[in-house]
Amino acid sequence: MNKNNISLHTLGVLLAPVCLGMLLSGCNKAEVPASKKEAADEAKLPLIREAAGIRLPETSPLRKSIAVAAVTEQTVERAIIIPGTIELDAATSIKVVPPVAGRILQLNKRLGDKVNAGDVLFSIDSADIATAYSDASKAQSALLLAKRNLQRQKDLVDAEIAARKDYEQAEADYSQASSEVGRTKARLAQLGVSKDAGAGHHYQLRSPIAGRVIELSAAQGGFWNDTNAPLMTVADLSTVWMTASVAEKDLPLVFAGQAAKITLNAYDNEVFEGKIRYVGDVIDADTRSVKVRIAIDNKSGRFKPGMYAKVNLSGQAHQAPAIPASAVVQNGFNTRVFVEKTPWVFEPRIVKTGAQVGDKLEILSGLKAGERIVVKEGVLLND
Repeated sequence: MNKNNISLHTLGVLLAPVCLGMLLSGCNKAEVPASKKEAADEAKLPLIREAAGIRLPETSPLRKSIAVAAVTEQTVERAIIIPGTIELDAATSIKVVPPVAGRILQLNKRLGDKVNAGDVLFSIDSADIATAYSDASKAQSALLLAKRNLQRQKDLVDAEIAARKDYEQAEADYSQASSEVGRTKARLAQLGVSKDAGAGHHYQLRSPIAGRVIELSAAQGGFWNDTNAPLMTVADLSTVWMTASVAEKDLPLVFAGQAAKITLNAYDNEVFEGKIRYVGDVIDADTRSVKVRIAIDNKSGRFKPGMYAKVNLSGQAHQAPAIPASAVVQNGFNTRVFVEKTPWVFEPRIVKTGAQVGDKLEILSGLKAGERIVVKEGVLLND
């Protein structure tokens, strides 16, 4: 190897560390500015999504907008709001149907009149009544004749003058006449009259209940020949029913004795109270609902059958986690809240809500009392 080659080789060996140092020095100078740039860029971001959740940097403007509070427990009564209708109480109302045809002689009670049990409602001049009285009189006469004949035949048989078969025939005739008297008396009793009232063709129908005449379909002097149609309706409206339909899914929340608050369209600014008296035993196949009945005191007469109303049923009171409605964020089909895992780090969580009590929502699942959540402007963290 000549002298020139040795010098070049020696120079290369001497310069290699210098170049490597310069390269390393250059690399370090490039890394420091990049790290500072990333930190500066991160400081400008309002939020950073990480594996642990959503982090708000110290300089994030969202820290001033978002509010965090702990989940609390409170007493919750889930309310069910359903439409209802005022109805008559079938046990205290009656459609009065005349049992006989005839001309209406007098209407003793007219529409709106108060009625006491036993009051005469109307009088009818009826041939059917005359026939019933006549049949009863004939049956009584036939019975008297059969009784005399039976006694006579008995005397003859005892004297061995008449045949035994004549006595037996007299017994049969008496039994038949006695049955006919019973039938005619039953007919008069069914019509509401008795044999002791004497013969006649005037019939008076008396009210079996106390109440008020709420329907009238006849006029004085008119002829009534349909014994299946009601001439008038008498009802006791001191108590009426509020009937409402409860959806099948809400049945577990409804029970007899449950308190109800009622608002009627006619008295929109007033709230009336009642209690469920009866929950239906059969589900309507078409509406998938069950009828409930609420008894309402109506001595004031303000509740008119046919009125529409809104019924608010209060569920059984229980303790449950509750959060402000503002804490809930909708994400597609899911309802979410943002739970604070560590200071300014939040985790989105799906929850199931129940009843609303004022401005708070009952939490059925997904949260426990004591957990801290975003209660204001959580939508800013939503995807």
